Amino acid sequence: MKALLCKQHGLPDTLVYEEVADPEPGPGEVVVDMKAAGVNFPDVLIIQNKYQFKPPLPFAPGAELAGIIAAVGPDVKGFKAGDRVIASCGKGAFAQKVKVAASRLIALPLAVDFDTAAAFTLAYSTSWHAIKDRAALQAGETMLVLGAAGGVGLAAIEIGKVLGARVIAAASSPEKLAVCREHGADDTIDYAAEDLRERIKALTDGKGPDVIYDPVGGRYTESAFRSIAWRGRHLVVGFANGEIPKLPLNLALLKGAAIVGVFWGDYVSREPRVFTQDVATLFDLVAQGKLKPHISARYPLPQGAAALEDMMNRKVIGKVVITN
Repeated sequence: MKALLCKQHGLPDTLVYEEVADPEPGPGEVVVDMKAAGVNFPDVLIIQNKYQFKPPLPFAPGAELAGIIAAVGPDVKGFKAGDRVIASCGKGAFAQKVKVAASRLIALPLAVDFDTAAAFTLAYSTSWHAIKDRAALQAGETMLVLGAAGGVGLAAIEIGKVLGARVIAAASSPEKLAVCREHGADDTIDYAAEDLRERIKALTDGKGPDVIYDPVGGRYTESAFRSIAWRGRHLVVGFANGEIPKLPLNLALLKGAAIVGVFWGDYVSREPRVFTQDVATLFDLVAQGKLKPHISARYPLPQGAAALEDMMNRKVIGKVVITN
């Protein structure tokens, strides 16, 4: 089989597309023929050795995929060869065949195509876990979404609206904000052209957002947190900006606010049953037409490095997928 390999840490152009041995499933494992794999910002970090999860070299990046089970190892229950599945694998998805623990599989409904499934799981389950579980967003509250035109950002907008919140989307261009409005954002902030704090103040009558969804980090984090409402919750989802901000903790004291960590990867490992329930709920919302991933581009596996390059250079709106 062929795989897109990270053989030395570096930028996407260092990835190598080459022949490797087919994986064999061990006890409790399956091998999945990859049909589509989602591309996420952690994939850009992991190949540079900048992510909290550091697999040994060589490895194929890619944390999520959709496909068909090709082989089943001993002690696997509930799945068989030929089943359509989604797999959350952490790494390895950018390959024609992927070995994954059966515990990390979810049956894929026939009504959901492979591309949508591959673009769905990480972004939407991260945002659902963050907003519903960690922030406990309530109907009638206001949520500010930073980096709102990315995959997790658009998912956060849609989930916020499903939960009955008012959603303010912040992104870096009118084009990106137009997509945010298409996905349900009530108000928008172009933080490349507008003062973030002043715009938040104007849109919330000085009260500030009850929840801040922050997958960006960098300089916008402190500006947003200084604007948070009393008893607000600031969700630390990631650092797409590349800079981990250092917040003055007196701000949390003065606002009675909480800084809430969101680590989806460990959540899936530590609470797999809850994660599976989350995904079932999310698929129900997809079937109702309330959630719909925005797939802006598709790349064949041999060109997968270009997908990571676009992700790194912030050219992606919504999600991109790698297909096989």
